Amino acid sequence: MSTPVKIAVVYHSGFGHTKFQAEAVAQGAGSVASAEVKLMAVDAIDWDFLDVAHAHIYGAPTYMGSLSAPFKAFMDETGGRWMKGAWADKLAAGFSNSGSLSGDKLQSLVQLGILAAQHGMIWVSNVAAQTGRGSDDVNRIGSFFGAMAQSNHGEASPAPGDLKTAEILGARVARAAQRWNAAG
Repeated sequence: MSTPVKIAVVYHSGFGHTKFQAEAVAQGAGSVASAEVKLMAVDAIDWDFLDVAHAHIYGAPTYMGSLSAPFKAFMDETGGRWMKGAWADKLAAGFSNSGSLSGDKLQSLVQLGILAAQHGMIWVSNVAAQTGRGSDDVNRIGSFFGAMAQSNHGEASPAPGDLKTAEILGARVARAAQRWNAAG
């Protein structure tokens, strides 16, 4: 029997693209038996759930080489929990989206990783192997620190392969949380 785990997917989406990615992450995490997943935008945070969650998966668009301002505001709001060590030893992972193929999304993922590190969290990387460079291919951007997506300007959603990559990351975090929680 699988160990029950709670997974929080916290995101900001300025134009809707990153919300598609967040939903794919949540779908992947929810596909793992006994995983309870809560998807929350940064303007509707359930702090109580974050405090009891076994893992947090953070996501935001990359604007001008950095995380979006609303997500950064959420990061700043976590200071009180940092002071208490409230999220130490939880798992964390991240994802980001931008309009260009590179878009400096790695910088945003590093920011998310540093947020997790400052809280004493354990970072879970993206294990999805790059299957190609077409829009339907998994991890076509070739990111292993977290899931990256690219949304063409004027299109509603990131590429299908980018959403599949996000789904794989969500499932990986949920499985890791089960193992981590069972071992603890």
